[in-house]
Amino acid sequence: MKKIAILGSTGSIGTQTLDIVQHAPEMFQVEAISAGYNRDKVIEQANQFQPKLISVATKELAEDVANQIPSHIKVLYGKEGLMEVAASTDADLLVSALVGSQGLKPTLAAIDAGKDIGLANKETLISAGHIVTEAVARKGVALLPIDSEHSAIFQCLNGEKRSQIAQITITASGGSFRDRTREELVGVTVEDALKHPNWSMGAKITIDSATMVNKGLEVMEAHWLFGLPYDQIHVLIHPESVIHSYIEFVDHSVIAQLGNPDMRVPIQYALTYPDRFTTPTTRLDLASIGKLHFREMDYTRFPCLRMAFESGRQSGTTPTVFNAANEIAVARFLRGEISFLQIEDIIAAALDKHESYANPPIERIFEQDEWARAFAASIQF
Repeated sequence: MKKIAILGSTGSIGTQTLDIVQHAPEMFQVEAISAGYNRDKVIEQANQFQPKLISVATKELAEDVANQIPSHIKVLYGKEGLMEVAASTDADLLVSALVGSQGLKPTLAAIDAGKDIGLANKETLISAGHIVTEAVARKGVALLPIDSEHSAIFQCLNGEKRSQIAQITITASGGSFRDRTREELVGVTVEDALKHPNWSMGAKITIDSATMVNKGLEVMEAHWLFGLPYDQIHVLIHPESVIHSYIEFVDHSVIAQLGNPDMRVPIQYALTYPDRFTTPTTRLDLASIGKLHFREMDYTRFPCLRMAFESGRQSGTTPTVFNAANEIAVARFLRGEISFLQIEDIIAAALDKHESYANPPIERIFEQDEWARAFAASIQF
C-alpha cells in the first residue's frame, strides 16, 4: 500500500486523485491533505478518507472543520499547515497540485524529507527549476510528472536514451477560443473563456489554456523535467487532445502517447509508477473518432506562448516574473477588472520592466515574484 499526501485536495487534480484512491482503496492510504477554503469538500474528504492530518487556509476555518470530522484527525492552517502536509507525515509520495507559486516551498520541503513527488504544480519548476532539480538529484527522489503532456513524454522515454532525442512536441488543444481570430477576442466574457472544449480543469488553468500561457508554462517545465534546450521543444495544435505529446528521435522514428482527455490516467501513472493498473476511465476508440487534426502554432495569434519561450530562454528570474504577472492578470480577469486581451498586456509590461537576475537563490525568486505581482496589480487601463 502506497501512502500519499495531497496539496490541493479539493481542486481538479486533487479530487481526481482521490477518485483513483476511491477505486483502489487496497492500494493507497491518504496520509494528509490540504484544502484551502473549500470547507464542505474538505469535511467530506476527511470523513471519507480518514487522513491523519489536514490543512486549511485560516485558523477560523480550521476550528470550524475540526468540529465536523473525527477527533483523531489533526487540523492545521496556513503556510505552516501546508509544510506539515508536505513533509511531516509517513507519506511515500506527495501530489503537488496547488495552483501557482505557493506550491514551491512545500514541494521543496517534501523533497528534502525524501518523498517522491507527483508534480501537477508546474510553477514550482518554472520559478525554481534549477533549485528543484538539484534537490531531487541530491535526495535521490522521483519527480513524476502529472500534466498529461509531460506524463506522455515521460512514458515515451521508457527504455530510450535522452541523448537520442531529436525533439519533443507538446500538443495543445487550442483552448476555448482556438477557432477565433484576435479580432473576435475583443469583449469575450469569463463564461466564454471557461468553456474548455476537451478538459475538465480549474478556472485558472482553463483561462491559461485559452491564452496559451499554460502551454508556455508546460514548455518551461519540459525544459527542466527532461533537460532539453528550448530549440528541441515544439508546440502543435491538436484539437482532439488524443495524442498528448510525442518524441522524434534522431533516426526520425516518432513515439507518441495516446488516450482520451482524462487526467486520471496520468495521475494514476504517477501514483503507481513503474506499474500500470486498470483505471476508472474509458478506453480510447480511434475508429469512432475517425480523424485526428493538427495545425502549426501561430505565435502572432498566441503571443503569450511566444513570451513564454522568450522568458525560458532568458532564464534567471524572468520565468518567475512571467508566471507571477500572469497569475495576477488571470485573477483580475476572473474578477471582471480587465478584458481577456489585457492579460497578455500585463504580462508583456511586467517582462519589459523586469531586470532579470541569473541563477537566483530562492530568496531572490520570492522577491521577484512579489515584485511582479505588485506591478501586475498596479497596472491600470
